[in-house]
Amino acid sequence: MGGINAAALQGLREGMRGPVITAQDPGYDETRAIYNAMIDRRPAAFAQCVDAADVRTAISFARDNAVELAVRGGGHSGPGLCLVDDALVLDLSTMRGVRVDPGAMTAQVSGGAQLGDLDHATHTFGLGVPAGIMSTTGVGGLTLGGGHGHLTRKYGLTVDSLLSADVVLADGTFVTASEDEHPDLFWALRGGGGNFGVVTSFTFRLHPADTVGVAVTVWPVDHTPEVLRWYREFLPAAPRDLNGFFAVLVIPPGEPFPEPIHGQKMCGVVWCYTGDLEGDRLEQALAPVNEPAPSAFHFTTPMPYPGLQAMFDALIPKGLQWYWRGDFFDTISDAAIDVHHKYGENIPTELSTMHLYPVDGAAHQVAADDTAWAYRDAVWSGVVAGIDPDPANAETIREWCVGYWSELHPHSMGGAYINFIGEGESTDRVHGTYRGHYDRLAATKHTYDPDNFFHANQNIPPAPG
Repeated sequence: MGGINAAALQGLREGMRGPVITAQDPGYDETRAIYNAMIDRRPAAFAQCVDAADVRTAISFARDNAVELAVRGGGHSGPGLCLVDDALVLDLSTMRGVRVDPGAMTAQVSGGAQLGDLDHATHTFGLGVPAGIMSTTGVGGLTLGGGHGHLTRKYGLTVDSLLSADVVLADGTFVTASEDEHPDLFWALRGGGGNFGVVTSFTFRLHPADTVGVAVTVWPVDHTPEVLRWYREFLPAAPRDLNGFFAVLVIPPGEPFPEPIHGQKMCGVVWCYTGDLEGDRLEQALAPVNEPAPSAFHFTTPMPYPGLQAMFDALIPKGLQWYWRGDFFDTISDAAIDVHHKYGENIPTELSTMHLYPVDGAAHQVAADDTAWAYRDAVWSGVVAGIDPDPANAETIREWCVGYWSELHPHSMGGAYINFIGEGESTDRVHGTYRGHYDRLAATKHTYDPDNFFHANQNIPPAPG
């Protein structure tokens, strides 16, 4: 049991409504499996919480028994920060409830919910939250990192829609953080990661998000320079109703892609249009897509917003090998375009990719100091992701990702979306990601977690004194 006293562990079992799972229990290996199969760690136990009382019990147990604690929500952490060898994992994955108030246009979301849970509950009312591009992503980790997705240009970052959060602190205290209650904690939670406590529920402001226009445009990879030079001018000038993330990729087999381009290396844009879909409005909005070069494939369709959110789930399911790194960009320079072209032509596996997510539009309407997210002047949040099902290719995808990122980083703004910092990166990367907000975050950490009890994260140590 990794050093956890057996009698104490029995006490934890008796004090929780949810189960406590150890290596001696059936399902342990299934429980410790997370989205990234490159992470293979063996915690001493999982405390599968069903409510805030269980969360308080698990925190008290870890503190009183000097046991290291990790916190797992959706389990999408690229570097596997939700698992620590021989630790107690406070597992929120069964806390997936969503309560929608359509009149107030709000949703209260439990700490272990996935985006698919949130989208399902809100879509019946024609509403949604700007959050992510995959339905299996955890609401908690994405939100605490700041959060961006298909609706960001229209409605801002995920944290821009956060109204309050219920939090269990390191000493077991339960608080609600909002603009009016614990405003310093509320500020830090909006981008500061899992440093300050365990969020048992989030309350979001909802926005109209019913049927959206979806489009996918791809060009042969040798047209990457022309396409990126066009994209860097076109999208920031486009109405906020149009979002589109750029990618280099290998075309997967299956619909909607025609068979002749399956397996080909391409560059492309996945578009989301939230404007009026009457007539040919979507086609009009995307009429310029052939300006940089003739597209190899261009597909448009109206789609329920949850359908767009789930569009990539089957392509990249849980259990693949992942290695990723990211950066923010305020421009896509010609030198950066050369890097994208070079590495796009040398994608090592069918699922490896690079994405540039827009973080402008409505996200730029929030003042730089209003939240912990420190890059309100960024226009794109980029991520390079080496992905493959075969563990034998783990080093190959890692080398491609690190090489790509290393050549691209000098053309970036220096910091990254905190959720895109990869395993083994320098702690300086965390400091750089928060710019001038870092000292305020460290001071807030000192107030709410002076002993750095929550440190299995992209850690911000408490300020001294």
